[in-house]
Amino acid sequence: MTRGELSDAGRAASLRHPLSKVPEVTVYFWITKVLTTGMGEATSDYLVHRINPKTAVVIGFTAFAAAMALQFRCRRYNTWVYWLAVVMVAVFGTMAADVLHIGLGIPYAVLTVFFMIVLAVIFVAWYRSEGTLSIHSIYTRRRELFYWATVLATFALGTAAGDLTAKVAGLGYFGSGVVFAVVIAVPAVAYRWLGLNAIVAFWFAYIVTRPLGASFADWLAWPPSVSGLGLGHGVVSLGSTVIIVGLVAYMAVTGKDVMVRQAAPGPADRAAAEPGADVRGRPVQSGRHRRPE
Repeated sequence: MTRGELSDAGRAASLRHPLSKVPEVTVYFWITKVLTTGMGEATSDYLVHRINPKTAVVIGFTAFAAAMALQFRCRRYNTWVYWLAVVMVAVFGTMAADVLHIGLGIPYAVLTVFFMIVLAVIFVAWYRSEGTLSIHSIYTRRRELFYWATVLATFALGTAAGDLTAKVAGLGYFGSGVVFAVVIAVPAVAYRWLGLNAIVAFWFAYIVTRPLGASFADWLAWPPSVSGLGLGHGVVSLGSTVIIVGLVAYMAVTGKDVMVRQAAPGPADRAAAEPGADVRGRPVQSGRHRRPE
């Protein structure tokens, strides 16, 4: 991708397509995303330690597959369905990375590099196929497939990277969380003051949310003997779930996750969406502009 192409893509990212299958990127998006990563980590650990690990993985995969099927059946963005899919990706993505390490004995460093390569391959294939990596372009089945493949890869990568810094590098869960909290500020600063492309900044931050949320969830859940606070994985999972449900309900009711300036729909889109209405059929509020993701 050339610098000019990235610049054009960044400008295009400010427009939301009427049939987009993903939410607008707001502060609510980032808070909910980080919480889902912690919830996925805690839930995965709770299940594999409470029941047979193989059974837990089967349950995780089944729930993940069901959530994906529901998401792909929706013709437009649905707040509840979308975030259910993200939560299930968080749980199963954690299990996938843990299975490779615990079940097959693959070191965290190797897994981190492996998932980085997988993610890079997905990005290259996505861009060569569609000409953009903007999440505001997710309104076709193929782009949605690329999007969710990317999301799953980021969760698996984040799991491996978080465990690498916490366990192998010896930072501990809290220290690892602090490191990733600093790292996630890099794309925000670079985008705001250094002209970093919006799409690059978004995916940079999106990848880091996984080890950030998971590190703090592990710190809260694991006992003091392994540098945690000892609240327990069940408590952390339940607490995160309650907050996530509250945030998703707020977004679903207020439409904070979709009320943005929209790209002008083409003829096919006009046939599928009523003029002057957002993706949920409510009137579009004029003058509401947001920065590109």
